[in-house]
Amino acid sequence: QVQLVESGGGLVQTGDSLRLSCVVSGRTLTMLTSGWFRQAPGKEREFVAAVNWGGPSNTFYADPVKGRFTIPRDNAKNTVYLQMNSLKPEDTAVYYCVAKPGIWSTELRKYDYWGQGTQVTVSS
Repeated sequence: QVQLVESGGGLVQTGDSLRLSCVVSGRTLTMLTSGWFRQAPGKEREFVAAVNWGGPSNTFYADPVKGRFTIPRDNAKNTVYLQMNSLKPEDTAVYYCVAKPGIWSTELRKYDYWGQGTQVTVSS
């Protein structure tokens, strides 16, 4: 099955940048979409961003992170990233790397594969 290994979380200050990494293995990546969800304390998990693996990159972002976050990919390393800039305390959450066959979706239940999560804490 697909395995997702996340890293890069930590404690930062408001306005800082942080890059999360997710190494994807277990099947042909060109058939997959990868993305990120997050869950803040006391809130439901929410969609953050997604990117396809096959062909040129097509990226999709939730409104709260547009203009601040990007989701680069490195096909040679089988790695997808979440580059987070201008971080705010509202971004504090556990971030999960996810994957699914086919096209992207904002629906949590559409994603078959999940990482263990990595904690991002932004102090004010």
